[in-house]
Amino acid sequence: MSPALPPIDWSQPWYASVRDVGEGLRSGRHFRDSFSAQAAALGLRNHAGLPLSFVPQEALPDGTAYEAFIGATGGVPTRDNLHDFFNGLVWLSFPRIKVQLNALQAAQIARDGVGRSRGPARDGATIFDENAALLVVRDGAAGQALTAALREHRWRAAFLDQRARFGADAEVWLFGHALMEKLVAPRKAITAHTRVVRAGDAFFGLGHAARRAWIDAAVAHELATQTLTTADFMPMQVLGVPGWWPGQDADFYDDASVFRPPRAVR
Repeated sequence: MSPALPPIDWSQPWYASVRDVGEGLRSGRHFRDSFSAQAAALGLRNHAGLPLSFVPQEALPDGTAYEAFIGATGGVPTRDNLHDFFNGLVWLSFPRIKVQLNALQAAQIARDGVGRSRGPARDGATIFDENAALLVVRDGAAGQALTAALREHRWRAAFLDQRARFGADAEVWLFGHALMEKLVAPRKAITAHTRVVRAGDAFFGLGHAARRAWIDAAVAHELATQTLTTADFMPMQVLGVPGWWPGQDADFYDDASVFRPPRAVR
């Protein structure tokens, strides 16, 4: 029997990236078993080619690193909580990205051990896994202008002056499972580590599932061919995304306790 979890409002726009998987779970069945069944139906495998499944947390031996265990067995240790529930949803929604992040983490652990310091690559992978949003922008001047405004913390320029860009030239897709967990009880200050993904015109003409598959493949390829670090991310307040929260007027974005100005250069 599935454990009792806090109610999730699937109608919220920030859950669009995983909504179909979450709403499709069978009632009365442990979500871990539903995840495993869906992974098998999709033929999902880890970077070593082992079938992906979701196993009880007790299957993780004492002293074995979580990421190393997934890499060695294909089993994803899953606790009876909201955090691991969203993790499973992301595995089923963006499997290629998750495989690449796990491969990176497992390789770093195999080389360096768990250690007290994870290093820049593992730090980047952890941030990505836990708290990332993917900002897909159209190639060209419009996408560049929006990205520049966000990077420079010009929040009103990004979210008010260019709000028409969202949907037309830019989309936000949440990825981090800890980020999704926090948004069960949304607060204005919740901020994502945001990675920019550039896409051609064809992307914006695809259906929802096809756009998600494109993102999964494109970002996984980037992770396989580029070095990941914490510098790959910029902050973006999730409830600042146009249309994602009521009352998004000038006063909303002038709240400097949330929409903070850039740090002064010393």
